[in-house]
Amino acid sequence: MKTTNLNTKVITGVNTRLSYANVWEAVSINGGKEKYSVSVLIPKDDKKTLDAIEKAVDAAIEVGIAKFGGKKPNKVAIKLPLRDGDIERDDEAYKGHYFLNANSVTPPQIVDKNVDPILDKSEVYSGCYARVSLNFYAFNSNGNKGVACGLGNIQKIKDGEMLGGRSNAFDDFTSFEGDDDFLA
Repeated sequence: MKTTNLNTKVITGVNTRLSYANVWEAVSINGGKEKYSVSVLIPKDDKKTLDAIEKAVDAAIEVGIAKFGGKKPNKVAIKLPLRDGDIERDDEAYKGHYFLNANSVTPPQIVDKNVDPILDKSEVYSGCYARVSLNFYAFNSNGNKGVACGLGNIQKIKDGEMLGGRSNAFDDFTSFEGDDDFLA
């Protein structure tokens, strides 16, 4: 776990899981600008990552005081990025986790455990485990004030069960050695 001099950047721990991973191609959500995005699931027992996020959110509030009218807002009065999966999601994958949504207009660099680039898009997916670099920043837009989370880079740590009901072709099929004239 690292934080930068600005203290708004966090690198998550190794048990972080990706969900709704739109990390290979930018996608428009609800008609908005196309962005790369991911929902980052953080186990509730990963205190190191959660503490770093809390400190980064506090730093983003301090850096962004001008966006809040020149004075530090009460945290309950603004939107915060970290949410409770047990309360806000009826999804087994989110149970026992906090989550946040991170996005960027520029693509993340995606690497493996050895920091070698991953080029095969099927290697990083919703359900795999990864470390993610995140940058927290203050916003004030259309009457909404808070702290958002920017997506930096992704380091895949290990495979996990695919989320979203998608299965792996290797689990669905076996080798086919029958009659290839199946129309007869």
